[in-house]
Amino acid sequence: MDEHKARVSTAQSDLPTEVFDWGSIKWGVSADLFPGADVTTGEVTINPAKGHALHTHPESDEVLYVIDGEGVQTVGDSGEFPVRTGDFVFVPKGTLHSTFNTGWRQLRLIAVYTPGGAERALRGAPDYAVLAPGVPPVWERAR
Repeated sequence: MDEHKARVSTAQSDLPTEVFDWGSIKWGVSADLFPGADVTTGEVTINPAKGHALHTHPESDEVLYVIDGEGVQTVGDSGEFPVRTGDFVFVPKGTLHSTFNTGWRQLRLIAVYTPGGAERALRGAPDYAVLAPGVPPVWERAR
């Protein structure tokens, strides 16, 4: 295949879902899916009253776009700031950051890593699991 030809991703229903205690991710573009791709992008879902711990991506910048919902974001020493539908967030490589859902519905984001590869670190998280394509995440009901 000519490397300059467009490549089409598979449908979300054909992609595995990575799940965590706080939510889930479906990666739509990565070097694992498209050999030679130097960017990773996917949809992140953070459940209500959940978020992920402060972390860094030492080799990748990250851009977040809020598809739906509301939350708080930290980036470096900026403190917490609100994010909601339509907002963009830039996280420079090596910068501590986190996202927390403050709303009643799921917080949905598009995450982009450049260069790609930062997503591989998530596979080492203690709460990491992969669901086969087409298998929906099941979340425990709060009591």
